[in-house]
Amino acid sequence: MASSASRQLFRAATRAAAPARRGFTSSSSSVTASSRAAFRQGAAGAGRRYYSSEAPKSGSSSSLLWIGLGAVGLGGAAYYITQNGGAVEPKAFKPEFKDYQAVYNEIAKRLQEHDEYDDGSYGPVLVRLAWHASGTYDKETGTGGSNGATMRFAPESQHGANAGLINARNFLEPVKAKFPWISYSDLWILGGVCSIQEMLGPKIPYRAGRADRDFNSCTPDGRLPDAAQGADHVRNIFYRMGFNDQEIVALAGAHALGRCHTSNSGFDGPWTFSPTVLTNDYYKLLLGSKWQWRKWDGPKQYEDKETKTLMMLPADMAFIQDKTFKQTVEKYAADNDLFFKDFSAVIVKLFELGVPFSDKTETWVFKNLDE
Repeated sequence: MASSASRQLFRAATRAAAPARRGFTSSSSSVTASSRAAFRQGAAGAGRRYYSSEAPKSGSSSSLLWIGLGAVGLGGAAYYITQNGGAVEPKAFKPEFKDYQAVYNEIAKRLQEHDEYDDGSYGPVLVRLAWHASGTYDKETGTGGSNGATMRFAPESQHGANAGLINARNFLEPVKAKFPWISYSDLWILGGVCSIQEMLGPKIPYRAGRADRDFNSCTPDGRLPDAAQGADHVRNIFYRMGFNDQEIVALAGAHALGRCHTSNSGFDGPWTFSPTVLTNDYYKLLLGSKWQWRKWDGPKQYEDKETKTLMMLPADMAFIQDKTFKQTVEKYAADNDLFFKDFSAVIVKLFELGVPFSDKTETWVFKNLDE
């Protein structure tokens, strides 16, 4: 109870007391360096947007051979090898909520312990991994989605939109080794769920039961959003998955997290002043800042006129240039609780695309590490 209260106190402090940076007054959730340090030490991880690119840092990614390590979990079930009178025999193991909570806790602990990645957290790139593992879904053909973890194989691992995600996959490899019964498909999504919650985002309900597939199920390139495009492209990509306009804008709120890198996407910079905490800042900044084209040698992107430290991509600006999209942007900019409610619902929908859950599959809500 005390830990929960302290977490709520910190949540309020980070959202209400952060000063402006470089003369620009962001929303109430902009986080100072000292707050971010306290955040990392106090059992809160961080989050990351979904289709921006991550750049590897020296020493931040292991060279683990992750394809095929451990047992491949199928449909949430696996096998342990036990000793019985000197003979080795398999014993069926069906993981329960407590087992998945243990995996969640392990990921959260690693997020605390490994702060060498962008802005002090691997959380954002884990969200991006879960997003890209899910966003390949095609509702017409029933292909793609989070059921398969086919990004383990080429050519999907080499798609331009997935550049840098080897860092997220390597980060989770020790977790897979410790809990070999969990499928990569379930693990990647659980990594995204954990990161969102540990970065002070909303609770994300979770269902287990994804099964890993081989390279024959890899999806073709081009199914993920191209950040250089406008509203028509955005709609085409998300309608293919089964989302409507309101859901598209809700998903875009994850742009409050992380940053782009020239080494991966060609773009550069963060969207918000607090790229490791999920809030509705993305919408507030879209509406409240003055944006101009950045003058540089890279691809077309916007920068905020006042500080020139933030960026927006053409696909981001489409949300305020399109009248229908903008109406939802305005609602989320004015109400963080509404954003959290809708974001939680739509990210669950994204993370479950292509998964044939049975009617008996339980829905779980994990406790944060400090609860």
